[in-house]
Amino acid sequence: MIETQLISVNGRFTEWQCTAYRPITKHRPPQTRTSSLPPSHKNPAGQASPILFSYKFPHLLPPLIPPTVMAYIQRNDLLAPYLALPQGDKVQAEYVWIDGDGGLRSKTTTVSKKVTDIGQLRIWDFDGSSTNQAPGHDSDVYLRPAAIFKDPFRGGDNILVLAETYNNDGTPNRTNHRHHAKKVFDEAKDSEPWFGLEQEYTLFDHDDQPVGWPKGGFPGPQGPYYCGAGTGKVFARDLIEAHYRACLYAGINISGINAEVMPAQWEFQVGPCEGISMGDHLWMARYLLVRIAEQWGIKVSFHPKPLKGDWNGAGCHTNYSTKAMREAGGMKAIEDAIEKLSKRHDEHIAVYGEDNDLRLTGRHETGHISNFSSGVANRGASIRVPRHVAAQGYGYLEDRRPASNIDPYRVTSIIVETTVLNK
Repeated sequence: MIETQLISVNGRFTEWQCTAYRPITKHRPPQTRTSSLPPSHKNPAGQASPILFSYKFPHLLPPLIPPTVMAYIQRNDLLAPYLALPQGDKVQAEYVWIDGDGGLRSKTTTVSKKVTDIGQLRIWDFDGSSTNQAPGHDSDVYLRPAAIFKDPFRGGDNILVLAETYNNDGTPNRTNHRHHAKKVFDEAKDSEPWFGLEQEYTLFDHDDQPVGWPKGGFPGPQGPYYCGAGTGKVFARDLIEAHYRACLYAGINISGINAEVMPAQWEFQVGPCEGISMGDHLWMARYLLVRIAEQWGIKVSFHPKPLKGDWNGAGCHTNYSTKAMREAGGMKAIEDAIEKLSKRHDEHIAVYGEDNDLRLTGRHETGHISNFSSGVANRGASIRVPRHVAAQGYGYLEDRRPASNIDPYRVTSIIVETTVLNK
């Protein structure tokens, strides 16, 4: 949690952001999770617990800051000239990975020359006891580069490296679901599985208030906000546009954005991507989103039902097709896939997101979590077949069950296991 104060420094006003945290428990037993991203507005066991400090007299801030407080003045304009400095032949490579609670972590290393192949990057390590991925007595966890993207924050030849996590004995870390997914996609490569994911999320300010909502109150009911335009109908469009452009620069296959039904809720779409690249691109798009929101002083929630009441939840609708579905007469393959999905409903729900029961209620454009259903153009069904697909007789299906906090590697791989590998 961040407390922002307007203070004067040498006659210029700036923001002082102040955060404090209680100590973090170094290692916790593995927790059973149904998703990779933890829900927002919860405090998973052992995570840093925020303490808010508010100062009435900002000019007294420095001597009053307790030792546990980390103070930070966010001034991106001060950073700009340093980012413009030449680097010579050296490159900054920021390794990004999924931590033990399903969040995202990163750290940066210097590479001696421009990276043109992933094989040029070294296997690195980090302290897994500080990320809930290893005990303190055996804390090294290893980062194996898996995918490279251009770095929109530093520019130039600098890169972002999506990395898999492995234990000291060479086994994949418990939150490394990419390892299994890669095996699935290698086995099913002849079917050419394509995916397109619709990532919904909600924006909150530093007071945990949805961005744009009136303080201490509520906006008008849902209706004018979906794909809205104009003051009072959409919020934080500048942040969303920045994220869109950053994804395009990075090489992420982002295909669109739109404001969602609930105010302060947005969606971006990634795809089509084939096989393992779907998870790679969505995870890096999420990383860019939370990094950019950090610069705006805004929090991103991937919780499937961040607000109680008559407000839409947040999902990650999964559009899926195989080569057979995309060819003439592919409707038969689509119907066969839906039949197979109906028989493993509970197994899919188990990996379709934590707290998804709060979202899949049969209301707000969802089917009920306990029941499997399908239909043409039916947004209240588990599986929707777009009307134009039914009309032309080939195309794709949309699985509307996955929540916004899914691990895309788990969702995409189980869909292929069910529909192609018949597991």
